[in-house]
Amino acid sequence: MSVPAVREVQAKSVLNKSKIHDYCVNAYTGCQIGCRYCYARLFMPRYTGHAEPWGTFVDAKVNAPEVLSRQLPRAKRGAVWISSVCDAYQPLEADLRLTRRCLEALLEAQWPVHIQSKSVLALRDLDLFKRFREAEVIFTVTTDDEKTARFFEPGASPVAGRIAALARLHGNGVRTAAFIGPILPADPARLVAALEGKVDHVLVDRMNYVDQFRSLYARANLEWACTGAFFLEMRERYRKELAGRGMSFELLF
Repeated sequence: MSVPAVREVQAKSVLNKSKIHDYCVNAYTGCQIGCRYCYARLFMPRYTGHAEPWGTFVDAKVNAPEVLSRQLPRAKRGAVWISSVCDAYQPLEADLRLTRRCLEALLEAQWPVHIQSKSVLALRDLDLFKRFREAEVIFTVTTDDEKTARFFEPGASPVAGRIAALARLHGNGVRTAAFIGPILPADPARLVAALEGKVDHVLVDRMNYVDQFRSLYARANLEWACTGAFFLEMRERYRKELAGRGMSFELLF
């Protein structure tokens, strides 16, 4: 996996309307995690001003915390999703700490936050999560198979590490969730068993852009895993396992 080119930029706005939660905050444009199925690959290039393909660059919005601090007092209070088109804890965050500083601004105002990641770097900010009155940390866990995860999510933390991070957060009283989406080849019984007792809620979703990513699956000899029949079968298997263990869950398709 090549290392994306990084540049520092100035943002005009970071608290933006979202269709998932009330707002989203993205301290970065572009993502070093490099998920091959990322929906941002399909629509973000026309908004970035970059001619390079998505995944080959990251713009770090170095003034994001200050801009957010100015926006919050003028905005109607609502739930904030961190992040919608990048991973808030991609490797750059370890040094730049833009996500952490944005969280500090949100904590001071006590806005509800939903933090989504595939990186165990999120554990660094456990001290902040514990101080929010309303905070949820969501780890995307698409499969229990490390080989499959490495192919589709080359820059993400290992699956076992993500599940361990959920356990630590949950054990510290932070609300946690697992997002199984897009559904990838996996053993639902094994994955659900691994998540039991570590999450408050599980969300399950299919690949919503099958036609655009069909060639990706072909490269991995996984054409059978991007069909409607596969997604419906896996949805039922996840439903059965989650319901059988009495876990709170939502099927998003």
